[in-house]
Amino acid sequence: MSDPVNIMCIKWGTLFGPEYVNRLYSGVRRNMSRPVRFFCMTEETDGLHPDIEVLPLPIEPFLEPMNAALAVANRQGAMRKVSLFKPDLVPDLKGPVLGFDLDVVITGSLDEIHDLKPGTIAMRHDWVEARKGRPTGHGSVFRFDPQAHPFLYNDLAANPYDEVEKARGSEQRYTSHKAMDNNVFTYIPGDWVVSFKYDCNPFPMNYLRPASLPAAAKVVCFHGRPKMPEAIEGYSGSFIRRAKPCDWLQDHWVDRARADLGPDWA
Repeated sequence: MSDPVNIMCIKWGTLFGPEYVNRLYSGVRRNMSRPVRFFCMTEETDGLHPDIEVLPLPIEPFLEPMNAALAVANRQGAMRKVSLFKPDLVPDLKGPVLGFDLDVVITGSLDEIHDLKPGTIAMRHDWVEARKGRPTGHGSVFRFDPQAHPFLYNDLAANPYDEVEKARGSEQRYTSHKAMDNNVFTYIPGDWVVSFKYDCNPFPMNYLRPASLPAAAKVVCFHGRPKMPEAIEGYSGSFIRRAKPCDWLQDHWVDRARADLGPDWA
């Protein structure tokens, strides 16, 4: 039997409930051909599925200068994900980690993302940065190896204020540019990781039809608004970001997770 695939996410604060973690766990394990070891770094464990391994949300020794730089950039809390990058965070961990933000929905096989160009740090090209001709990766889906890429944590720990200032308070800019500086960066193909608002539900077609799911999409990102519950019901929060009710999202994010884990967990 092959070693399990390592999956990580981080949940802090109250923006996302435990169902976001549980549905992500279900989506991952339903869309990988290998066993999954799923970790959630959090300070609140209530409601998490018992198969999820909890990592305590740490108070980093460099928290104060990091937060001082984030305050200048008006990006409070934006670098918490870096705690996942710490070498030996999980002493018995073997191999790379595939990480996700909680505002994503798994819609296709993840094996190809996990296995993409081993030894590199993989992220999708950020949509806005790509339009501006800048190389920054998008942080909703990221593949790294804490033992092979210790600089992701160690460089920030050594010079927190300078590193945050250089990244302008952006975790995804910090992560992707660090990888590029060390010649270990890979772009995840753009048709594998898609944006709900840009790729599934673009303006002005969102006024005429419900959002569509691109055929090759493996992960759908709900950065900004609407988030998943809003998109399922239909959303009219702004002139550009309107969305008609979305049946395929209800199916992938809610119904399949409940069938997998049971209604008490999803």
